[in-house]
Amino acid sequence: MDRTTPEGLDLHLILDNLATHKIARVQRWVLRHPRFHFHFAPTSSSWLNQVERWFNDLTH
Repeated sequence: MDRTTPEGLDLHLILDNLATHKIARVQRWVLRHPRFHFHFAPTSSSWLNQVERWFNDLTH
């Protein structure tokens, strides 16, 4: 994503609340790549499942 997104544009990623997304190694990476912004979906967010299905339909 970093290479294919034009410079000057930020990347906002919606992630689930898996603990692996919040470990120190990932946090250090995010600090080195300031155009990436992580947004964590609430636990038990059934609406996100619907969004994932919609994106799946778009890509197939």
